[in-house]
Amino acid sequence: MSCNQLVEHITDYLEGAMALDERGRVEEHLAGCDGCTSFLDQFRTTIRLTGLLTEEQVTAEARAVLLEAFRDVRSA
Repeated sequence: MSCNQLVEHITDYLEGAMALDERGRVEEHLAGCDGCTSFLDQFRTTIRLTGLLTEEQVTAEARAVLLEAFRDVRSA
């Protein structure tokens, strides 16, 4: 598994939504790749911290930027 493939599947990995063999490939890659291990740690931290935000704490500008980013990802 390449680093790019891991990034594409990181959400499924964290949600436990992938087949065991695929999960094994992710874990094998993580065992040998410090960069992807750091990425996973950063992703987990982001999830944890953003989970603490309330909708009222997100500015209108930040909301617009995030929505645009998600639209761009979906259209790609």
